[in-house]
Amino acid sequence: MLLNKIDITITLTTSEAALQITYLIQMVIGSLANVILFFHSISPVLIGQSQRPTDMIHTHMAVANLLVLLSPGIPHTMAAFIPRNPLSRLGCKFVYYLQKMARSTALCSTCVLSTYQSFTLTSRRLEWVVLRGRAPKVIGPSCCTCWMLSFLMYIPVPLKITGPQNMHNYTDTKGTWFCSPLPTEIRTSYLWSISDAMFIGLMVWSSGSMVLLLLRHCQRVQYIHTPTGHHRCTPETRAAHTILMLVVTFVTFYFLNSILSFYIAAFFDIRLWLIQTSNVLGSCFPTISPFLLLLRDPRTPSGRFKC
Repeated sequence: MLLNKIDITITLTTSEAALQITYLIQMVIGSLANVILFFHSISPVLIGQSQRPTDMIHTHMAVANLLVLLSPGIPHTMAAFIPRNPLSRLGCKFVYYLQKMARSTALCSTCVLSTYQSFTLTSRRLEWVVLRGRAPKVIGPSCCTCWMLSFLMYIPVPLKITGPQNMHNYTDTKGTWFCSPLPTEIRTSYLWSISDAMFIGLMVWSSGSMVLLLLRHCQRVQYIHTPTGHHRCTPETRAAHTILMLVVTFVTFYFLNSILSFYIAAFFDIRLWLIQTSNVLGSCFPTISPFLLLLRDPRTPSGRFKC
């Protein structure tokens, strides 16, 4: 019996260490990629050129992704190396609020990017041309609105966080490191889920519209043959492919993370490995998205030749 308990403890410790290492790698690589994306997006402004509307959205996405990665990442990293609690009750409230607000802003910014790209691929009817001409002018205010909505919507979050504590008698004593939501937070989560569902619905609608437009475009140009046997993707098509990959990546990891977060909130199960797994899933999109945007940007060497 004693050997079985030792084996279970070793297994849990190994899995927790693997999750910590995974999250640390995500935080370092994702933060570096988002910093590169940020400076790549504002580089036209630095050299005196006009910034593209998509570059403006990428700038906001990079900042939101950095906050998503660093807000829970720094306490988790400290927990792996420092034998004392890093966060006070006030620190927990601030970190948890910052993470929620940044995650919502990243979702809203991705929705703005997907919707804008859908407008650029619409047919050339007069009403769509008028909307497409006005779309770049509202990109900046739309991104700022995303930040304001997230800031106001998650104001109740600090009231729902109790601070570092260990609610169960587990062997993972470092469970006292992480912030614990109150059981009543699940009621507020329903309201937040409604706004998330609206943004995801817009993303799915705009992505579906782009898929239909691309399919029709492929049917119209499938008879065209170049001397090399293939044709290069247009910038609009390449951008649409990128947005589709972003949306699929976001929705996949969002639902996986939401299911686990719902379980933690519903059953008030704050075991360390569950919290770490939830954070690893929540950090996948902020880590992957800058690579998709950078590698498929036509200004980068890899983005010019790949379709």
